[in-house]
Amino acid sequence: MLIPNLSLFAQGSKEEGIDAIIDKAFTPITEAINAVIFFGIPIGGGKEIPFVLIWLLVGAIFFTIFNRFVNITAFKHAIDVVRGRYDDPNHPGEVSHFQALTAALSGTVGVGNIAGVAMAISIGGPGATFWMILAGLLGMSSKFVECTLGVKYRNENENGTVSGGPMYYLSKGLAKRGMGKLGKVLAILFAIACVGGSFGGGNMVQINQATSQFIQVTGGESSFIYDNSWVFGLLMAIVVAFIIIGGIKSIAKVTDKVVPFMVGVYMLAAFVILAANFSEIPSALGAILRGAFAPSAVFGGLIGVLIQGFKRAAFSNEAGIGSASIAHAAARTNEPVSEGVVALLEPFIDTVVVCTMTALVIIITGVYDPNASSSAGIALTSSAFETVIPWFPVVLSVAVILFALSTMISWSYYGLKAWTYLFGENKTAEYVYKTTFCLFIIVGSAMSIGSVFDFGDAMIFAMCFPNILGLYLLAPEIRTDLREYMEKVRTGVIKKYK
Repeated sequence: MLIPNLSLFAQGSKEEGIDAIIDKAFTPITEAINAVIFFGIPIGGGKEIPFVLIWLLVGAIFFTIFNRFVNITAFKHAIDVVRGRYDDPNHPGEVSHFQALTAALSGTVGVGNIAGVAMAISIGGPGATFWMILAGLLGMSSKFVECTLGVKYRNENENGTVSGGPMYYLSKGLAKRGMGKLGKVLAILFAIACVGGSFGGGNMVQINQATSQFIQVTGGESSFIYDNSWVFGLLMAIVVAFIIIGGIKSIAKVTDKVVPFMVGVYMLAAFVILAANFSEIPSALGAILRGAFAPSAVFGGLIGVLIQGFKRAAFSNEAGIGSASIAHAAARTNEPVSEGVVALLEPFIDTVVVCTMTALVIIITGVYDPNASSSAGIALTSSAFETVIPWFPVVLSVAVILFALSTMISWSYYGLKAWTYLFGENKTAEYVYKTTFCLFIIVGSAMSIGSVFDFGDAMIFAMCFPNILGLYLLAPEIRTDLREYMEKVRTGVIKKYK
């Protein structure tokens, strides 16, 4: 088992401070995990492309074609379902379609859309935006498949709660197809990776960038918590602990208010920036297209841009990762496909809309510097908004903290469901997991951006290997379910209630 190098805590000098010591202690973990997860496939010119991105991309393309472009054909129906036009309060489940969507969105719309996009552009240039958009559009189909399965194979408990997600559709779905042993192994592998993902990308990345933005608006290096950022992490851990005690219903009550409001504020500010620089929009779009297809980039920049675009898009919308199906499994419905079509809206909102707006703001304001450090993160996005709205970094700080909070509480639910799948649904197991999750909030607030994003990427992407393999094997039944469902909608068997 990989554990922090605790001896480094004892070796740290007084001058280093707790933050630097924590960062050093977790560096060996990050390096070891990344070496396993991001092994590269040589493509010539001394370049490599991580196999995990090929795995996600090929899967997304396959599910799009196999399901006859469900990401386009079911888009309008998805909006109707989210609006509650097909909601029946007597259907099994814990939350509405809208609440399930916002709970899942709160796990994806976060600092990945703000800091992650900035990092992608810093490393891959404006062209990375094009590949993020493409990844988002294709990822809609992956989300549809995994979230339909999440509802179809969920466990409905006697107390009215439900447990769903890849752990259940991998074990139960593959068992139905005569591959029970394989399904059990894949379910366990996914659950282990999901627990790690909840600690990494769903927790440490979020609190790290929220802490960074808080420090920036409170004085930067002169901030009262500059060398003691763990204090901010401690306060956030206490807030998260109070929220996650109530389970998915408590989480949904927070996310269905926080997420729409903060996305609205963020998008409004982005529109203000773009309006103030309206004449620069064509050149920004041109820079994105030129950067995505620059002939000089073959085997070099092109691959780097593509990798950064898909990597940050996958981290942002988590299509193919399987995490969102855990939240969608709690939706009130007796038609699994209905929740699948709701879920396909996630990558569109998260990546095609929010990430693209962030990228345009960064490019159009001219704060992007191709020679700047790739660790710019959220500071770059903040600087872009500040060019037109001088006081916006303060608003962005609030937005980032709320985004981080909503993402952490959603991922605590994902991780908890994976944890209880492994150790049983009992109070002791829940207490151990929730306590550990809150401790990682403190740790993440004290780590450097490079270390925390590397750790978060590795933990999140590890989940896609068992998940997508299972999706391939279960894809035929989902296509059949989709065809039958849309026929019921067309003939009025599935009727509107509003």
